[in-house]
Amino acid sequence: MDQQRSSAPQRPASRLAVGVVSAGRVGSIVGAALTRAGHRVVAASAVSDASLARAARHLPGAEILPAPDVVAAAELLLIAVPDDAIAPLVASLPIRPGQIVVHTSGALGADVLRPARDAGALTVALAPAMTFTGRDEDLERLAGISWAITGEAEARFIGEALVLEMGGDPEHVDEADRARYHAALVYAANHLMTLVNDAAEQLRAIGVANPERLLSPLVSASLDNALRHGDAGLTGPVSRGDAGTVARHLEALAGTGIEEVYRTMARRTAERALASGRLKSADAEGLLEVLAHPEKEETP
Repeated sequence: MDQQRSSAPQRPASRLAVGVVSAGRVGSIVGAALTRAGHRVVAASAVSDASLARAARHLPGAEILPAPDVVAAAELLLIAVPDDAIAPLVASLPIRPGQIVVHTSGALGADVLRPARDAGALTVALAPAMTFTGRDEDLERLAGISWAITGEAEARFIGEALVLEMGGDPEHVDEADRARYHAALVYAANHLMTLVNDAAEQLRAIGVANPERLLSPLVSASLDNALRHGDAGLTGPVSRGDAGTVARHLEALAGTGIEEVYRTMARRTAERALASGRLKSADAEGLLEVLAHPEKEETP
């Protein structure tokens, strides 16, 4: 680690006055994590009853103010609003030179904060790789997770220091790569949720009383295998080239709404299994024929 990198992150140690816009699921929890790290959340914006309740619970020392007044009170401004709202919000705020302005969007880099940077602020994108449920355990889940950091020079180092103070692991992501980075997280987290809920729905439809209990050890083991072993952890009929079983699956799922999703995911699984050597080319031929999209019937 060079001299600049080791010395630059010292700035947040001065204990910053933090303003949060707004006290939603993410802003209230990240604000609470900054408080736990020794900073002071002095002001927050909150409009809905849910946001007001979160502010009272997680940011008890914060004065509830309109967004411009939150900016005026803050040395570190934490912006945690929906992605599309960040740019117009930042352009409307009275940012002053020397402030640190952070947003928590996973999909956007620091360029969306350009109006703040042009006003003389240090700007950094600081996104935790975590899904926020709005429940109290979100704060504990922040410990040890990775945060995507995008920014220039000193601002990036300050972002790294803030993450370390909150017990996180900084991961530098280039501005041009933020959308791909976020897409990968959504692909893994959100789509996993859909897959599990679809599977539970199929089991419930055939009379399984508690599909979540049935699926929990299987899905947990599969996730652990994927993270520990990559493609080498793959099991099941696709990895064996068991075309007959897969064909019966597709027949059973006809009309359920997930037949084509199953077909698409099985094809992608077969591609990965072939590339990694888990599936032999000779065994894949019949499987890929089963997984080919059926020809649409010609209309007279």
